[in-house]
Amino acid sequence: QVRLVESGGGLVQAGGSLRLSCAASGRTFSSYAMGWFRQAPGKEREFVAAISWGGGRTYYADSVQGRFTISRDNAKNTVLLQMNSLKPEDTAVYYCAAAQTLQGIRGAGPYDYWGQGTQVTVSS
Repeated sequence: QVRLVESGGGLVQAGGSLRLSCAASGRTFSSYAMGWFRQAPGKEREFVAAISWGGGRTYYADSVQGRFTISRDNAKNTVLLQMNSLKPEDTAVYYCAAAQTLQGIRGAGPYDYWGQGTQVTVSS
């Protein structure tokens, strides 16, 4: 069992930055690949970024490539999402999730555990 709690969301102006954090419980954090998804009002949940168990491999949605950076600290059971050059279209609830496989990591299917989400609002 893995419990995930996101933090760091808020209101920021376009062009600004935010750093989201996801704290995981349990001793097996390092055995999970971690991902970030987001869901805007009226839209489906979409993939944002993912990172492998040891952090050696990262994956990004085209819409955030070059602006967002995912990282993890297995000693602290934490995964981060640094978001720079934010745009109004980045406004959404952001969720972190844990998966035991990297296969299909850009889809929601492999993820076994999800956090409750944190709101990010980017004003124009």
